[in-house]
Amino acid sequence: MSENNATRRRLMQGALATIGLNGIAPLLAPGIFSGIARAAAASAAANDRILVVLEMSGGNDGLNTVVPYGDDAYYRLRPAIGIREKQLRKLDAMHGLNPGMSGFERLWKDGQLAIVHGCGYDNPSFSHFTSMAYWHTATPNSGADTGWFGRLADRMSPQPKPNFLINVDAAQSLAVTSRVHTPVVFDDPEKFMREGLQQQRALLDQVPDAANGNASRAFLNDVARSARDASSLVRQAWHAYKSPVDYGINPLGLNKVAACIAASLPTRLYYTAYRNNAFDTHVQQVDLHQRLLTYTADAVLAFLRDMERLGQADRVAVLAFSEFGRRAKENASLGTDHGTANVMFFAGKGVRGGHYGERSSLAALDAGDNLVHTADFRRSYATAIDGWLRLGASQDVLRGRFQPFDIFA
Repeated sequence: MSENNATRRRLMQGALATIGLNGIAPLLAPGIFSGIARAAAASAAANDRILVVLEMSGGNDGLNTVVPYGDDAYYRLRPAIGIREKQLRKLDAMHGLNPGMSGFERLWKDGQLAIVHGCGYDNPSFSHFTSMAYWHTATPNSGADTGWFGRLADRMSPQPKPNFLINVDAAQSLAVTSRVHTPVVFDDPEKFMREGLQQQRALLDQVPDAANGNASRAFLNDVARSARDASSLVRQAWHAYKSPVDYGINPLGLNKVAACIAASLPTRLYYTAYRNNAFDTHVQQVDLHQRLLTYTADAVLAFLRDMERLGQADRVAVLAFSEFGRRAKENASLGTDHGTANVMFFAGKGVRGGHYGERSSLAALDAGDNLVHTADFRRSYATAIDGWLRLGASQDVLRGRFQPFDIFA
């Protein structure tokens, strides 16, 4: 049974139970039934929520994304690449969005964008590979053989569920590595099938039913069957998906996520990412960075508008992050080098829009002229786990206690 069917069944059971109370209705306060119905609907929605993570790989420059134009130190540190006040999409007397982020400006005005400032971790690494591994596993300066998103899936469903976790990428991310679940990983839905010659297609699509008592063979048959079924479902979902919503030049895989949601796949967790460290802007940053942020803001806005069109907006939230920020000072190549603290974003109908956390001071840099983080990035993960998904399980998933931000109603 799909998650959606299960939700509908719970709602119908709740409705039938309410009907059984009609005989004593005169004894109850007016409006109690509507209150019960609202509570039941809210509970069902909370148990059916979807989390989508967008990885802005390469080290996005947070200072030129959410620009602290009200702080003169910003322009002293960035005399050439600092974005001038008149160019910005102003949020308030201190902050403005990069000129390319019209999509995020719309979400901000609609109260559907939360900006978390100063995110990072102690003893930061300036290596893309190492820092991203820390963010993927949620274990900075340590190690883990599973990803935080994979552990989240295990906590949400301790038993394997086909198609519960989807990773839209050219290769599987460490973030989705799970002990229980086999993530569905694809890039192009049209090509999502086992590789082989056309003459082998019929044989490849067959999975033996019998394992002859061999546990290992039974396991491999189950994996093959799951992969075959998942690839078929994804291709069907993509072929059936038609949307009038414009995702912009680069949909970032979010249109593929929308197709899966539109097809009522039981997936609760989606993970997608930029390819090839796109945000690694060491040289001539300004124009490239603005284009990347335009792609990001346009795609996220379009995805959330698509969710509204599909009647799914109440179920879906987006979390966007990058593995580190950039150095506070511009470099000699009119770019920025690997840095530390950064901004993170939450977007969606359930978000309480606004600023969260404390902005890293531009007047109190560390010994390497980097921003000092003010919030452990795992507080945002905890916000997604406990605030959005309402699991109360962030301590188990993140292997430590991290106070969520009050972002979700």
